[in-house]
This record gives sequence, C-alpha cells and structure tokens, in this order.
Amino acid sequence: MELKDDAKRLFGIQDYAPAPKIQGVEILDLKRHADDGGALTELGRFTAGVHDAFPGFTLAQVNYSEIEAGVIKAFHLHRRQTDIWYVPPDDKLLLVLVDVRAGSPTEGITMRLILGGGNSRLVRIPPGVAHGARNLALVKGHIIYFVDVKFSPDPASSDEGRLPWDYAGPDIWDVSRG
Repeated sequence: MELKDDAKRLFGIQDYAPAPKIQGVEILDLKRHADDGGALTELGRFTAGVHDAFPGFTLAQVNYSEIEAGVIKAFHLHRRQTDIWYVPPDDKLLLVLVDVRAGSPTEGITMRLILGGGNSRLVRIPPGVAHGARNLALVKGHIIYFVDVKFSPDPASSDEGRLPWDYAGPDIWDVSRG
C-alpha cells in the first residue's frame, strides 16, 4: 500500500526501546492496600533512620511540597543530599531528571517519569542529578519527600542550587502527543 506524499513525508516508527537510565536513580513501586473504606500506602520502613529499601540512605528530614496546576518547578539539585520523592496516586506530576555530574557514566542523560497518575512509587534522586516537576493535573499537586541532609537557608551551608527551568530544553516539559 502506498501512502499520500504528505503522510509519507511525516511517517515515522515509534521507538519502543527502553529509555536510558541515570546511574543512582532508583524507582520502587509501592503496594497500595485498598478496601471499600479507603487505601493505605506504606512509604517506608526505617531502622535507625535507614530506609529498608534504600541502603545507605539515612533519614534526616521529611518535607511536603505543593505545586499549583500547570506549574513547572525546576531545576534544582544538591551536592550532598539524596531525595526520595513520593507523589500521591490521585495527583499527576511529570518528574524530569538530568545527570549533571561531571564524569558520571550517565552524564547528560535525562529521564522523564510520571509520578502519581494512579500509581504509588518512590524515586531516589542522588546528589548531582538536577530535578524538577510539572503538575499535569488541573488541581494542586503534592510531593512528600525524604532527605538525608537537613535544609539550611544560609547560603554558606545550603546544599540546594538552581538551574534554569529550560536547562534541558523547553520541550522536555511538553506532554507527549501521538
């Protein structure tokens, strides 16, 4: 069968190969226990501050963040701190990760993950991986995240730095169409 000229020119094959992964980024699918009265999701078990599913991660602080509908909050990164993010299943955020660690085997690799959207999972984000989120929902989105370094607003001891929201290109935040 022959295609029309304009269709032939625009025709492409979708790439189903797995997307590249960033070294140190871990994704843990969580079990959501639901019954007719509601649901429970266990976010972690800790022994002496160490998360059972993420050896080497010792909890120092738990934070809660809100993102207004349609907003992009990006990019930020840490030199020492590891984050473990959780987005409730009723929310829907696009998480974008960029490995900006010089000399890393995955230097320059980007990852896009949907958090929430009916799923429950944790994402471990190591130091040197820039990260940010876009709220894809029409209502406020929520992030609960665990960190292993306590936040300090003092510039002399702060671990958090910023990169421009479009550091990985403005289209990284676009919703897939097709």
